[in-house]
Amino acid sequence: MLNVPTLWTVFVVNFLALGLIWAYVTRSYPKFEAARFWMASAFVGAAGAMTALARLFVTSPAPLLLGSAGIIAASCLAAMGIQRFFGRPVSWRVMVATSAVSIGGTAFFMLVFDHMQLRMISYTVGQAVPLLLALRLLLSPQEGRVSPGAWLSSIVIITIIALFFARTIGNLLGGNFSAVAGSQGHAVMVLGLLFLSMTLNFGFLLMAMDRLRNEVADLALLDDLTGVANRRHLLQRLSEECARSERSGEPFSLLVIDLDGFKTINDTHGHAAGDACLQHFTLMAQTRLRPGDMLARTGGDEFCVVLPSSSLREGALIARRVLEVCRHDAAACAGKDIPIAISIGVAEWDRDIGQFPDRLIAHADHALYAAKKNGKNDFAVYDPAPPLLPELPGPVEATRKFA
Repeated sequence: MLNVPTLWTVFVVNFLALGLIWAYVTRSYPKFEAARFWMASAFVGAAGAMTALARLFVTSPAPLLLGSAGIIAASCLAAMGIQRFFGRPVSWRVMVATSAVSIGGTAFFMLVFDHMQLRMISYTVGQAVPLLLALRLLLSPQEGRVSPGAWLSSIVIITIIALFFARTIGNLLGGNFSAVAGSQGHAVMVLGLLFLSMTLNFGFLLMAMDRLRNEVADLALLDDLTGVANRRHLLQRLSEECARSERSGEPFSLLVIDLDGFKTINDTHGHAAGDACLQHFTLMAQTRLRPGDMLARTGGDEFCVVLPSSSLREGALIARRVLEVCRHDAAACAGKDIPIAISIGVAEWDRDIGQFPDRLIAHADHALYAAKKNGKNDFAVYDPAPPLLPELPGPVEATRKFA
């Protein structure tokens, strides 16, 4: 025989443990807002169950009503955590209105007009509606996929709602699955909801782990100062583009960019000013790139831009656009503003490069050196032109500027 008070005690202990786990997550990752709501949901749910247990020692209906309010609030907080996890604003008004209607209906059909079936329907609405509202977010693909934790949470929520529906139907057909009755049917419901509630929190934990793992992976591919891709990410992208071009024969282009006189800026104005210049250049350059282009900082004052499906001429046009925005910005500098000048080398993938991105980088570097030799604050393109002097042995690499 299942003992209902014992089950509720287990419910309290488990939810206190879950609350402590979420408290640790909240402390370790203060920017992870969803954990705060899930922590509050666990603690409020434990408090509600603990209050409901007091009805064993108090004849007043107040503990049962307050316990119901705690369980309803826990459902709302769990749903609000899901909303914050997916970056959506919390529906405070909807949650408060749902809770007020549910708790008000439960109190009315308990204290004013005693009707068990309507009381249980009111109580069930407060628990089910918030979870139903959050279910759509869990089933929406994020970045092209639904995470395993979101799938688990969705299945659990659907099962919980099905259990609520079965409880409501059972009550309407003459059964009594309320806490007041304390029947074995109610005990089975409590046991099922205890298991499902714990599993739901495990689903939330899987979602959190998946999110944090992705953030760590992203940080490993981003430059700390500018927020653009780092050298590791650049090489990965270049390898992918080289393999794609070798299969399709479609070229792509690469820009190598160097800030002119950057050492002088650091020596004259300090490294903080130099860092500000790098960040400012990053913002300016991104305004002239297309969706799908990738800007990366490869170290110091050096940047690269991967231009998918772009010919040498298209790469030169984008290089000119980036150069012009820097020139216009430098012309507008006044007072303590630090003008930024850049040199750019442009190169295009060809069959000789194959799947070796370092060769493409070397070609773009050759063009960059030509741009600096021509007076800096300019761009040049790499062109493996035939030798101009027949007497020179071997092919001669040359660069020519697009006017």
